Amino acid sequence: MNDVSDHTVEVRDRLARWRLVLGGDDADGISTDDGGQVQLSDDDTRRDQALEALYGDGSGRRGGLASSSPRVARWLGDIRGYFPSSVVQVMQADAMDRLGLRQLLLEPEMLCTVQPDISLVSTLVGLGRVIPEASKETARSVVRQVTKELEDQLRAKTIQAVSGALNRSARTRRPRHRDIDWNRTIAANLKHYQAEYRTVVPERLLGQARRSTEIQREIILCIDQSGSMAESVVYSSVFGAVLSSLPSVNTRLVVFDTEVVDLTDDLDDPVDVLFGVQLGGGTDINRALAYCQGQITKPTETILVLISDLYEGGIAEEMLRRAASVVGGGTTMIALLALSDSGHPSFDSQHAAALAGIGVPAFACTPDLFPEMMAAAIERRDVGEWAASQDIPTSHEP
Repeated sequence: MNDVSDHTVEVRDRLARWRLVLGGDDADGISTDDGGQVQLSDDDTRRDQALEALYGDGSGRRGGLASSSPRVARWLGDIRGYFPSSVVQVMQADAMDRLGLRQLLLEPEMLCTVQPDISLVSTLVGLGRVIPEASKETARSVVRQVTKELEDQLRAKTIQAVSGALNRSARTRRPRHRDIDWNRTIAANLKHYQAEYRTVVPERLLGQARRSTEIQREIILCIDQSGSMAESVVYSSVFGAVLSSLPSVNTRLVVFDTEVVDLTDDLDDPVDVLFGVQLGGGTDINRALAYCQGQITKPTETILVLISDLYEGGIAEEMLRRAASVVGGGTTMIALLALSDSGHPSFDSQHAAALAGIGVPAFACTPDLFPEMMAAAIERRDVGEWAASQDIPTSHEP
């Protein structure tokens, strides 16, 4: 008897899930094995209403959120209570466009009800210049919460990868006496142990080429702030803040559209960086590269990371000549087509292939791989080969 009852409950639960997926109308007639209609529980009914408000076709039971901010706030609160976090984030992203939330997010009472994630931060950054004064502090608090979480997730791995690469690249076989690494020196010379003297006579000394308090690398993050790059801008600001905290690295952050803005002075606070950008507008990569090239004082110690979809609004030939000049001067240059988790990005494949041809590897990178990529660049390894070893597409058919 219990087995039959459990089976009946399992069937009803499965059919109820189908009912929620398919919506109302004809789906309201979904029947159980015994011919009875599926009855939604009170919670499932509220879930159904929340889904209908977002995905309904506009007829019948569709409630719609219209322009009522209190109603939107209640709806956002409902979906957080009725669905897991991963589903909430998908629904929020869909609601931005389906229900006009981009405009409604300007109202502070609604911002307090939204579950913060990188999609929401990207939206707020895009709206940054038009958010009313009354909403700006609330918007900043939402952005700060997300960037703090991202920084906590990414900081340890970034510092470990970059610091390790700096230490390895700074080693030398001709160190000054105060810079000798005696443990590594002894380990490398054990074969020269002299039994009669009970000591090791080192054939070569290993140590650091310079003191760790000195700047060992110059890193320039040059970020395209066109609307399609919003998520990349968010992650770049977080990585910029982490890199700027390393004493052996001098980090510069530059954003551009048709104008170029240097936000290096705001690097210690990703929120200030994000509200300093203006998403949208045209793109002049050549102008941005010209500015960055002017900031390079030690070419062989500099890594220039261009984060852009490469849709150049300026003169493409000049952009490519500029990139070739940067690489020819000894600077390591990388073109990231995206720095995000959002799947395959849209980019100009012709420009990506052209950059790769002049020694600038062009590929998309996820945030979890960015620290390893920087480590490879710091150690002067072939970054294109590193990307290929990670199964990242590095060749692009125009």
